[in-house]
Amino acid sequence: MAISKPKPLSGRRLYRWINFSAGLAIFFFGYDQGMMGGVNTSPDYVSTMGLGTSSYEGASEGYVVSITEPTKQGGIVSIYYLGTLIGCVIAGSLGDKMGRLKTMYIGCLWIMFGAALQCSAQNLAWMLCARVINGIGTGFLNAIVPVWSAEVATHTSRGAFISLEFTLNILGVVVAYWLEFGLGFVGDGRSQVRWRFPIAFQIIPVIMFMISLIWMPESPRYLVKIGRIEEAKDVLHRLRATDDSGISSDEKLNHVADRELNDILQVVSLERKHAKMNNYWNMFWGIGSGELHIARRVQLSIWLQIVQEWVGIAAITVYAPTIFSEAGYGARKSQWLSGLNDVTYMIATLWNVLLIDKWGRRVGLWWGAVGQGLALILAGAFARLLKDHPEKATQYGGAAAFFVFLYTAVFGATWLAIPWVYPTEIYPLEVRAKGNAWGVVGWSIGNGWLTLLNPIMFNKIGENTLHIFGAVNFLTIPMVWALYPETANRTLEEMDLLFASKSPFVWEEEKNFRRLKAEMEASGKGIEEVVEGPDVTEVVNEDSKA
Repeated sequence: MAISKPKPLSGRRLYRWINFSAGLAIFFFGYDQGMMGGVNTSPDYVSTMGLGTSSYEGASEGYVVSITEPTKQGGIVSIYYLGTLIGCVIAGSLGDKMGRLKTMYIGCLWIMFGAALQCSAQNLAWMLCARVINGIGTGFLNAIVPVWSAEVATHTSRGAFISLEFTLNILGVVVAYWLEFGLGFVGDGRSQVRWRFPIAFQIIPVIMFMISLIWMPESPRYLVKIGRIEEAKDVLHRLRATDDSGISSDEKLNHVADRELNDILQVVSLERKHAKMNNYWNMFWGIGSGELHIARRVQLSIWLQIVQEWVGIAAITVYAPTIFSEAGYGARKSQWLSGLNDVTYMIATLWNVLLIDKWGRRVGLWWGAVGQGLALILAGAFARLLKDHPEKATQYGGAAAFFVFLYTAVFGATWLAIPWVYPTEIYPLEVRAKGNAWGVVGWSIGNGWLTLLNPIMFNKIGENTLHIFGAVNFLTIPMVWALYPETANRTLEEMDLLFASKSPFVWEEEKNFRRLKAEMEASGKGIEEVVEGPDVTEVVNEDSKA
């Protein structure tokens, strides 16, 4: 008797499983970032890496570390971003050649190798090498997972689909924090387990992610790109179905999926005329991209990710414990407050899930910048008052702590996910993985840069650092208004229409987009024809007839 093959997932069930699978990768990403904060407070780790000393501060506080080599400590953290930069560049190239699933598998192998090296590290050089390797794997996933998510989601829910994954990202930060906080009570707090186990723990979600990919479909857009049209059609029908019956019996939904497939086919035909653009150098300088204006899109994605760090999240993460400490809270209570701040951060991300597609990317960035800017400036102001009037530590310290919480909540609801969503949407299919890799390059530069710069800034100008980042938030408002067109509720294929304008300014791009859409509707032309106009050979033939 033949064993029947399991029916492939489809409909809402498939959609949810893809979201959960991608969420596991993004959960790992958050956990991996949050993990080093607790590792850096482990006495055994600090001693093993030669970063400082530790002293016993009584039963209520336990062993508290004192860092004497802050440059080395910052180097261990920041060299990870060198790895992510290398990894995303490699992954962008492989993702466009080998496909999204295979590239994600390769990234997982890098991560597990790097994690194994990290949790067994015996000296500084060992740890530095392990951090680079781990970063390479993370760069793979950061470059490809959001692209895969964007390519399977519908255009009306694409932002929420990816934003929900970033709720799991901050859940990873929360799990890392509280796991390490709890391990601080193991023995007298000086155990190797306190830092080696949290590093090893990251392997678990990565293995779960690799297993989940067995049942996941390849991106239908990638399948079209490599000529597997029937397979792409099947995946699209399964994704757009409303039930678990495989291909939906609803003819209207089948028509929607077929129309989406037709749009993808047209865009692939257009983009293949610009195959010369398909390398990083040509993308950066816009060589061979014609009316697709790839260089403009590269700059938008790089700078949005760099600015994401300059709106202050790295600074507030560094300075929050100092504010809590100066407010009169002991080491343990400060740790509790930092942990609760992470929980607030995670809950706030759900606001973005609900509204990112309804309000759009631009509105989220605008109101986020206003809220973050005000919160940073006021947190800095109350931190100054706290220093000048230590006798009022309860009032001023409580106010400063409140604005720290407010900042992370607003950031979680806006600027956390949107700079990750935007680069997955704006690139042509032909170079989408490479395009998102450019965004990760920006994120790596921003993170690595500020990981080294923040301690210097706080050492030299103290709480005024928060005022600088607060001002940067307000500077982003005209930047987004003038240069970043809205992508919400537009298909990935329509992005070539949106960026077809010769002008980089939003009002001209929107005007040109409306003109091209109207031309398509009036004439029945496809995207390829309206973006590039009639084929040159046709024009020559018409002239010869005349």
